[in-house]
Amino acid sequence: MSDTPRLSYQRTMELIPLARAGDGEAMEELVRCNMALVRSIVKKYVNRGVEYEDLYQIGSMGLIKAVKNFDSSYNVRFSTYAVPMIAGEIKRYLRDDGMIKVSRSLKELAGRVTTAQSELSSKLGRDPGIRELAEYMGEDPEEISLAMDASRPHISIYEPVYGEDGDALVMDKLTGCANGDDEALDRVLLQQLMSILEPRERKIIMLRYFRDKTQSEIAASMGISQVQVSRLESRIMKKLRDRAAEGTR
Repeated sequence: MSDTPRLSYQRTMELIPLARAGDGEAMEELVRCNMALVRSIVKKYVNRGVEYEDLYQIGSMGLIKAVKNFDSSYNVRFSTYAVPMIAGEIKRYLRDDGMIKVSRSLKELAGRVTTAQSELSSKLGRDPGIRELAEYMGEDPEEISLAMDASRPHISIYEPVYGEDGDALVMDKLTGCANGDDEALDRVLLQQLMSILEPRERKIIMLRYFRDKTQSEIAASMGISQVQVSRLESRIMKKLRDRAAEGTR
């Protein structure tokens, strides 16, 4: 267990404005007391051709960026805000430096998964889940999930919400969030976690949170009931929160 003390919420809120104003000691204390958070996230990206210490340094840069950009009006705890910022910095480094190593076998499996998805979608009339794909292909569900993740591009919270021609970034969606922890958390984490969602789930989230569609409008466009959309949305958000929580343990 780490000997580094954990900061209280009150102490964190005292230190952040000082650090943002250029107080080196305040920044040092925030970084030191959030080292465990950085390490927990870095562990998820080891064995990708980059040394642990390098990833740790990149993660620390993400933490510092989180301190400099955090605003208490976001209505989320600093650690909750920092998680996607740290992970995003690491992902961007891996992506931009071309360091994500995907084995040939995983690439081949990803190709077969795409084919199986198309075949199953035609048979089932909907997008198949990972377990259905695994059973259909005779593969391990975890391998299917890894292959799907490997074939998806990383999404950053600094990317435009509405495509390359848009000016609004995902982070911009946080400004003005005044409906409590849940909505702010949803918006700050969504883009970072979109890669774990299946196509139908991603569509619902994009329409609901980044196209500002109502559940009724989504239901009409997808040919399902509003009640189904509501249930699916709740299930998807739980899935995202569960994955986000894994990064803070």
